[in-house]
Amino acid sequence: MKQILTAQDLRDWRSEQRDHGLKVAFVPTMGNLHEGHLSLVKAAQQQADRVIVSLFVNPTQFGVGEDFDTYPRTLDEDLDKLQEAKVDAVFTPAVGEVYPVYPPRVTVTAGAISGILCGRARPGHFDGVVTVVSKLFNLVEPDVACFGEKDYQQLSVIREMVADLNFNLKIHGVPTERAAYKLALSSRNSRLTPKERELAPELYKALTSVREQCLQGRMTIDQITRRASENLNQLGFTVDYLEVLSHDLTPVTPSSRKLIVLIAAKLGSVRLIDNLQFDR
Repeated sequence: MKQILTAQDLRDWRSEQRDHGLKVAFVPTMGNLHEGHLSLVKAAQQQADRVIVSLFVNPTQFGVGEDFDTYPRTLDEDLDKLQEAKVDAVFTPAVGEVYPVYPPRVTVTAGAISGILCGRARPGHFDGVVTVVSKLFNLVEPDVACFGEKDYQQLSVIREMVADLNFNLKIHGVPTERAAYKLALSSRNSRLTPKERELAPELYKALTSVREQCLQGRMTIDQITRRASENLNQLGFTVDYLEVLSHDLTPVTPSSRKLIVLIAAKLGSVRLIDNLQFDR
């Protein structure tokens, strides 16, 4: 596995793959890797001849008071995991390699769907995401990029960006990797206390309950989501949102067939997100 530190070395590596006619898949991450990230790597290996992963904690997607400084950085452990997963290259840049000028003078603005769900609580977050992802796409020039469906709003925002800005690559969504007790894997799960970890599966139970009640059609979607939110709050969660939308994150209409229920809730100090897609 080749570790790449600079933008120029990355371009040289990419040029070498192109000269050999090799297809490249890219997995952008902020490090602190877990099995969910490694599932993205496995999916990428099925999509291309070479896989490159980035480990970069992006400062522009953290808002005031958020956890940029305390975000876990586990470079040595991450490199060991990627080596074992037989990744071909890993890009581990300093901030100056990604942002030659910081704060950046030019940024990318996410589309309208960035203002709902997580975007309501984290203004500017998705602008930071699409700015760094567009930079990384320009540096890596991948044929395919893999993103997890757990961060469904992020995946949707990036798909819009790729379409609107004419990036020449495929975005491949990878199903959510879950722990044995059904909690979606996340770097933040490690901050849950043992008691909170016992309670955490209630989040997925709420998603499945909302899905089943939507399919039964005995109550309105608003009634279903309100009751589910109240139940979670009584259990000890603090629900930020629990919504059912069409798969493209627009409001549900009578003709909507592909739906998704999305949730964000705090358990203690940890903000958890999850979703469940279904057809009706």
